[in-house]
Amino acid sequence: MDNRQVLIFDTTLRDGEQVPGCKLNTPEKIEIARQLEKLGVDVIEAGFPISSPGDFNSVVEISKSVSDPIICGLSRSVKKDIEVAAEALKYAKRSRIHTGIGTSSYHIQHKFKSTPDKILVWAADAVKYAKTFVEDVEFYAEDAGRTDNEYLARVCEAVIKAGATVLNIPDTTGYCLPDEYGAKIKYLMDNVRGIENVIISAHCHNDLGLATANAISAVMNGARQVECTINGIGERAGNTSLEEVVMVIKQHPRLDVFTDINTRLLNPTSQLVTEKMGMAVQPNKAIVGSNAFAHSSGIHQDGVIKNRETYEIIDPIEVGVNESSIVLTARSGRAALAYRTHKLGYTLTKNDLDEVYKAFLELADKQKEIADEDLHEIMKAINLAKKSTKMEA
Repeated sequence: MDNRQVLIFDTTLRDGEQVPGCKLNTPEKIEIARQLEKLGVDVIEAGFPISSPGDFNSVVEISKSVSDPIICGLSRSVKKDIEVAAEALKYAKRSRIHTGIGTSSYHIQHKFKSTPDKILVWAADAVKYAKTFVEDVEFYAEDAGRTDNEYLARVCEAVIKAGATVLNIPDTTGYCLPDEYGAKIKYLMDNVRGIENVIISAHCHNDLGLATANAISAVMNGARQVECTINGIGERAGNTSLEEVVMVIKQHPRLDVFTDINTRLLNPTSQLVTEKMGMAVQPNKAIVGSNAFAHSSGIHQDGVIKNRETYEIIDPIEVGVNESSIVLTARSGRAALAYRTHKLGYTLTKNDLDEVYKAFLELADKQKEIADEDLHEIMKAINLAKKSTKMEA
C-alpha cells in the first residue's frame, strides 16, 4: 500500500443503519454494497452479525455478492461475538473482524465496572482470539476521543502485540476539537511501539459538527484509514461523511494523500442510500445536497455565469451532478434572468430584458422561486413571445 493512500472504510450498512427508521432488508443491503464496490471503497463494514439473524444473513450474502472490498463484521470483545462474526464472513474473498472495547474512564468505570489493567488484558485477548479466525483484525478503542493518551498508547501497544492490523481511534461522542484529535493521532504515532506495522483509522461522530474536520486532522497526523458513511448518516448526529472526506482530499493537493474513490459516483450513491433508507439529505448538505451547486443570489449568479470557479470550488460533474443550477428568486439579477430566458430559447434586447425583469420581480416577490413555466407566462403577458426570436430546443 502506498503510504499516501487513505483507505475508505464505509460503515453505512452498520453504523449508518443504526439510525432509527433506516432499517434495510438483505436485498437492499446487497444493492448498496454493490454500489459501494463500484464507488471504490476499500472496506465495507457489512453489519454486526451477532446482533440479529437478519444482520448475520446480510453479512453472509454481502460476502458472497461483493469481491473487491474487504468485508468487515463488527463484534464486541466477547468470544461468542467473534465466533459469530467469523462464521458470517466465511464466504468473503477478503475478511476482517472488527473487535474492541471501551477505553475511556467513563466506559471502564461505569459501563464495565472494571479497571484499566483488566481492560487492557481483555482487549489483547479479544484480538488474539479473533486472529485465530482471520488474518486481518481491526481493534476499536471505544471513546478513544476521551481516553487518556498515555493509557490509550498502552492499549494500542498491547493489541498490536496480540496481532491487530488496524487500530481504530474513535471519537465516539464527537467531543474532540480537530487539533486535539489530530494531536492524539500524532501522540500514538510517536509513542506506540510497532505502530509502523499497522494502519491507524479515524472514526469520528458529528455531535458538534466536527466529524469531517477531525477526520482530516487525523489524516494530516498519520491516519491512513477513515471510517465514514454515505450522506454522513449514523447514530445521533451522524458519522463522518464519506463524500466530504473524499472531496476535501481531492481538492487539497497539499495534503499529499489520495483515495481510490470514483467521485463521479458520489451523487448517484447518495441518491441510492437516500431512496433505500428513506432518510432525506438536507438541501444544504455539502457535496450531495440539492443546493450544493445551486445559486440564487444575483451577485453569485452573475459570477458563476461568467466563470463557474468564481463561486464553485468543485466542478459538479466531478461528483456526478450534471451542472450548476441558477435558481431564480427575488434576489436574482438581470444576468441570471437573461441566462435562463436564453436557455428557454428567447433572444431579448436590452429594452425587452428591462421589461421582463420588472414583471419578473413583481412575481418573484409573491412566490419563492420562478420556474420556467412562469417565465413563459411572463413572455406571453407582455407579448414578448412574438416580438422575440423563439429558437427551437
